Amino acid sequence: MLDDFMWRALFAGVLVAMAAAPLGCFVVWRRMAYFGDATAHAAILGVALALLLNVSIFLGVLTVALVMAGCVSLLSGRGYAMDTLLGVMAHSALAVGLVAVSFLAGVRIDLNAYLFGDILAVGKSDLWIIGGGVALVLILLFWRWSSLLTATLSDELAHASGLHPRREQLVLTLALALVVAVALKVVGVLLIAALLIIPAATARPFCRTPEVMAMVAAGVAMLAVTAGLRAAYVMDTPTGPTIVTLAAVLFTLATVTTQSWRFLRQRIQ
Repeated sequence: MLDDFMWRALFAGVLVAMAAAPLGCFVVWRRMAYFGDATAHAAILGVALALLLNVSIFLGVLTVALVMAGCVSLLSGRGYAMDTLLGVMAHSALAVGLVAVSFLAGVRIDLNAYLFGDILAVGKSDLWIIGGGVALVLILLFWRWSSLLTATLSDELAHASGLHPRREQLVLTLALALVVAVALKVVGVLLIAALLIIPAATARPFCRTPEVMAMVAAGVAMLAVTAGLRAAYVMDTPTGPTIVTLAAVLFTLATVTTQSWRFLRQRIQ
């Protein structure tokens, strides 16, 4: 029998996986990996501001993630290459957040819990927050799925279909900020982008439609969470990094399998 804290950790991890993996498909399709990383890095600044203003950490992280995403959207195309802009903003936000935390007098904070996650410390209130955030992300994705796919394929196609690509990017940005805010407790700032990208990249070679890829990616992410929790419990390793390591193992196995199959088909033909 598992203890209550393990059940809460399992539910929290599975919930985050359900939202992060489908959203990660859009991150992979749009080649937004660095964007997700930048938004996640800004979360530490959100933690510092939340502690300074004595408000919910979830609210602080969500606000800073949204501001970061908005700034990137406004500044993109104004003389800066996107990767340069994201690199400057991501590392600047992380550095400023770490410096700000050091100035919080009288506040004891475990930075490792925010950098690498502390899923075993998820409480009932955290579970409700994670569940609410995940529900909002899934509703957004379900509601705008076709529009997001069209805008992902081509801006011209989106305009021809009566859609506004910028609006769809805003929806995606909002969903990404929500996932970053709820995943902070599970895998931490430095590993959130991995949970977004690796399951989607693992599922991609085996799927022919976007919907199937999203479902397979969610399955891969949930498997990584479940197996990672178990492995961390048995081997006494950090839980967040162990979950991402299991996801990386699944990606490696998928890559080796697909490459081997292609090699065999070429040899047979």
